[in-house]
Amino acid sequence: MDCINDKFTPIAKILEGKHEGKKVKVRGWVHRERHSAKMAFVVMRDSTGIIQCTLKNEESGAEGAKAGKAASEKKKIFEAATSVYVESSCMLEGIVKKDERAPGGWEIQISNFEIIYKGEPFPIAKDQSTEFLLDTRHLWLRSQKLTKIFKLRHYTMQILREFFDKKEFLSLPPPIITKSACEGGATLFEMDYFGSPAYLTQSGQMYGEVFTTSLENIYVLAPSFRAEPSRTVRHLAEYWHLEPEMAFYNQKMNMDLQEEMLIYLCQNIAKRHPQLLQDVGRNPKDLLKIKGTFERIPYKKAIEKCQSLDLKIEYGQDLGADEEFELTKNLDKPIFIHNHLKAFKAFYMREDESEPGTVLSNDLLAPQGHGEIIGGSERIWDEKELLERMKELNLPLADYQWYVDLRKYGSVPHAGFGLGIERVVKWMLNLEHIRDTIPFPRTINRYYP
Repeated sequence: MDCINDKFTPIAKILEGKHEGKKVKVRGWVHRERHSAKMAFVVMRDSTGIIQCTLKNEESGAEGAKAGKAASEKKKIFEAATSVYVESSCMLEGIVKKDERAPGGWEIQISNFEIIYKGEPFPIAKDQSTEFLLDTRHLWLRSQKLTKIFKLRHYTMQILREFFDKKEFLSLPPPIITKSACEGGATLFEMDYFGSPAYLTQSGQMYGEVFTTSLENIYVLAPSFRAEPSRTVRHLAEYWHLEPEMAFYNQKMNMDLQEEMLIYLCQNIAKRHPQLLQDVGRNPKDLLKIKGTFERIPYKKAIEKCQSLDLKIEYGQDLGADEEFELTKNLDKPIFIHNHLKAFKAFYMREDESEPGTVLSNDLLAPQGHGEIIGGSERIWDEKELLERMKELNLPLADYQWYVDLRKYGSVPHAGFGLGIERVVKWMLNLEHIRDTIPFPRTINRYYP
């Protein structure tokens, strides 16, 4: 068999049950292997699934007495099937038979088996430590759990793009290297840019605002970097950021769009991929509950609620992980916290004229304690107001002159938000740690492999 040119059947197609009694060819990797003197059981995997394959050793019975080329060939095939390691790459052909005892209810009775590359014994066995699995992440990504998580991550991004395509938003790339901070200088990764200091971007938001002045409704989907010394289950130093920006939008329209987007995502991921969700331990019915309207709670009332739960937080402090957990642990749907205090929010957020001291912001908190997954606001669109706010915070005008220029020439009311892809996936799949939502997690103590 030629592993490249011959026609092979994806395992998922075989598991659909339409190949019973037919000869198929399969290629992939050994997921598990066990054998006795009489039988070999090789569970094969490819990108679509796993299937059990069996081979009888005819040398062990009466058939073994038969001489000749055919018997010699069968012996060679059995020896190959029983010599492989977990993760050896192989190809085989055989007849599909129904067997309720096998994974997926089907098996292949092998007639031919060839090793593509045997390799060495796979270093990952059962009951390995978390640190070891992170050190060998490049190999552990082959695990069934991570394979299914990353399929769902792909479908999440696909459905989000689909949502914005239907809304006729355009997607544009922001720069990754920048001269100025978006969320504050304390969490920037600094680099040498041909002799001058530059930074890895914290957000593509401000560049997204540039695009609204010509294209109106756009979104940026790109990596962001935060040098936060956080060791929580929901922080990454490098993550993927979906950041829509919309011209002629206000705070209510902004929250309405976020709500509509999440409902569309959850409904479609649950309806299109229920088995994948179940395979990673998430009941699709939980996501089908995400519909209707999300409760919208002013920051002040959120603080009062936290205090009633005996949490040690004062008015004027931002909500942290503990407060977000307590506010959402018993909920089925996300909630909005809006109108935060100007004192601890980003400089570009517009002050609410009807509630001075607060900004037209919103944080969207996921249910069941998963915390913030979206942050958004109306943006300051008046040049004078922006300059006054920058002066209050001692921000260097030279670094932000281009951003101020947007307010000089044809500025309009606009709003936007940022969604962390990994945080959304963590919540939707109900995962314990955010590191399993991205292939190679970058955290405060890990940047290998």
